[in-house]
Amino acid sequence: MNIYIIGAGGHAKVVIDIILKRREFLNEEWDIKGILDDLYDPNLKKELFNIPVVGKICHVLELKNDDENYFVIAIGNNNIRSELSKKYPLKYCSIIHPTSVIGNDVKIGAGTVMMANSVVNSGSCIGKHNIINTAAIVDHDCFLGDHVHVSPNSAIAGGVKIGDRSWMGIGCCVIPGVSVGEDTIIGAGSVVLRDVPSNTKAFGNPCRGIERV
Repeated sequence: MNIYIIGAGGHAKVVIDIILKRREFLNEEWDIKGILDDLYDPNLKKELFNIPVVGKICHVLELKNDDENYFVIAIGNNNIRSELSKKYPLKYCSIIHPTSVIGNDVKIGAGTVMMANSVVNSGSCIGKHNIINTAAIVDHDCFLGDHVHVSPNSAIAGGVKIGDRSWMGIGCCVIPGVSVGEDTIIGAGSVVLRDVPSNTKAFGNPCRGIERV
């Protein structure tokens, strides 16, 4: 399977590293053909782990018709991932670190990335193009929309719902059954004890909304 990485920043480095580890430990035949980034300059050589940047993101239009080509949007910004996935309806693949743990009856949407030591427990549904970051835990029967980012060391308890494009900050905790709306930002280290509406920036222990976004 051929894979093209969309994005050439820090998040892309981690995604590439996951693919390389899957090849090393699971013997998967994934061939990273190149990186696509809008800062591409044909006069400047840029590589990540010896993988070259081969063109701007719009170059996917020339690559998408090859049945062996798959893509992953390796960009941390939720809104940019959302915009690109809508603009370019491609064959997206999920990238799962070999140390991730996925329970029974879990659904993982196309384009989602699960990083080292992340956990998604039984009965949960993870949408498209999500990031379940390093050592993040999503417990049983949760529902995450599309383009969500669960940051490192976050703990999402059972039965939680998180809306599209929301960002759960590093080390936050969410108690069982809580709902977090769309386009909401939960600050680092926050403890979420009650529902948080859409388009809200909230933080603290207990977590409280501070402004609309």
